[in-house]
Order: sequence, then structure tokens, then C-alpha cells
Amino acid sequence: MRKGLFITFEGSDGSGKSTQLSLLKEYLMNKGIRIITLREPGGVAISEKIRGIILDNRNTEMDPVAEMLLYAASRAQLVSQLIKPSLEKGITVICDRYVDSSYVYQGLARGLGIDTVKIVNDIATGNIMPDITFFMDIDPELALKRRLNSSVPDRLENESIEFHRNVYNGYLKLIEMYPERIKRINGEIGIEAAFSLIKEYIDALLCRYIE
Repeated sequence: MRKGLFITFEGSDGSGKSTQLSLLKEYLMNKGIRIITLREPGGVAISEKIRGIILDNRNTEMDPVAEMLLYAASRAQLVSQLIKPSLEKGITVICDRYVDSSYVYQGLARGLGIDTVKIVNDIATGNIMPDITFFMDIDPELALKRRLNSSVPDRLENESIEFHRNVYNGYLKLIEMYPERIKRINGEIGIEAAFSLIKEYIDALLCRYIE
């Protein structure tokens, strides 16, 4: 049995990740492809409990190393319980955030270094990486404004705009590091136009890996 595809979406909160993920899920389901969609941190019961700790606005004293390890713990459970078994069954996994978020949020914006975060997350994930990652590129101030207008901000969303700019610049650095995997999608050209670009990448991927 052919392994399922592993697709992830990255970007600032408010960049349109969730919308594009939903459109892609529908698109692939209409092609008869088995799909599971997940979010990070979270996705399974244990990981959702860890998510609550990470995003709780009361936890303002959280150390960056503790934050990194909590994300990795949540991810390890999700990979073990759902991502790895699904891929092995030939099910395509689409995830809202994955290791790239830790690279930029903890590795770069928190200053722990990508190498340190990568070592921890390689252990947490068993080196399972996405086949393709879509970075929804939108101005960080616009993305944050969209997010804050839609819901009460969590602990990370309450960080300074400088922090969110550092996260955005971190994603740009990752694109340079992993150009074959991470595809930059302009999140300001409209939902349908952005999804059209995503479909082009996905169709090419399907031709290569799906029989």
C-alpha cells in the first residue's frame, strides 16, 4: 500500500490557513482520496490538554524551553497516535501547523535556535516530515488584526507585534532553507486565487505519488 501524503499549512494566525485547509480537504475528498485533518497543538485528547496549557493567557511566566518542550510533547503524541498510523494506512494527512511553527516561534522568535528545536522535534516526530508545506504569506500586522477581530487572543497572539514580525521573518528564512518542501502562497490575493495556486502544487504532487 502506498503511504499517504502528509500536507501542512503554516503562517501567522489570521493568514487564512484554516480556510485553505478546508478547501483542500474538500478538493481531495472529491477525488476519492481518504483524508484526515488535524491541528497543532492538539488533535488528540492528550495533545489538546497540552494545548490548553500552552495557550492559557494566565501562563505568562512560561519559559521558552518549557514552551518548546510542551509543543514537542503535544506533537509526539499526535504523531504516534494519528499521523504515523494514518500515513501507513495510505490516508492523506493535512495538518494546520507542524514542526515549522516550532522552528520559527521557539527557534527564532524566542531565540532558542533552529538547530536546538530541530533536535528535540526530530525525536518527537521520529523524523516524519511533510511532503509539502504551504506558507500563507500575509503581512503580520494584517494577519494579527484579522485574528484579533475574530476571537479573544491567546497567550501567543498577545505577544508584541515585534514578536509576530520575527515569526514572519522566520518563515521567510525557512523558505530559503527548504525551498523544495515549503511553497509560498500570497494570502492577500483572495481565497480562490490562493487556492488555485495550491491546487497546482497538489495536482503535481498527486501525479508523482498517487497511483
